[in-house]
Amino acid sequence: MEETMSTKEAILSRLRSNTRETYDMPSLKALHAITYPDPVEEFKTKAQTVGGARLLEAKKGDDLNALICQIYSDAGIIASNLPGVEAQLNPDTVAQAQDLETADVGVIQGHIGVAENACVWIPQTMKERAVCFASQRLVILLSKENIVNNMHEAYARIEQSDEYFCDYKFGTFISGPSKTADIEGALVYGAQAARAVTIVLF
Repeated sequence: MEETMSTKEAILSRLRSNTRETYDMPSLKALHAITYPDPVEEFKTKAQTVGGARLLEAKKGDDLNALICQIYSDAGIIASNLPGVEAQLNPDTVAQAQDLETADVGVIQGHIGVAENACVWIPQTMKERAVCFASQRLVILLSKENIVNNMHEAYARIEQSDEYFCDYKFGTFISGPSKTADIEGALVYGAQAARAVTIVLF
């Protein structure tokens, strides 16, 4: 007995039979990615406008704890596994990811900043990556030396070095606070992740 074709297979079969012409994927090498005279300045501008983040500049060796207190003086619970940060929750040692929901501020390390859209690449360097999304407010530390022009350059770095994926083989781009809007234009911050983001450039 001939097997009955599933609905999915039937739809795909019809699509294939009506495809007149196919095209190869374009070569990405042919694309001219955007570059900037000063990627750092472009990143700073985009982070505060397009990204909606707060941006602070600091010097290497500055007291991180004093800086965090200055930014979020009302923070009761800080979550971080970064050396030198006085945190009440450590994403490496919490019993479960849900424990990080009580964090007022999460402090994480950014590895690559992208000037064209103010995204920051955050590899998972902690056991529970929920610290990046469950914290009410987020502080991202980023070196100016690690700011690139565009996403092409960012992905090239990620592909070329294991340090951008670390031990957990997960990473994500974060650009400013989480926000969403309905059809009437009501903008809500913190719908899916942090409702405020501060990027600290060193």
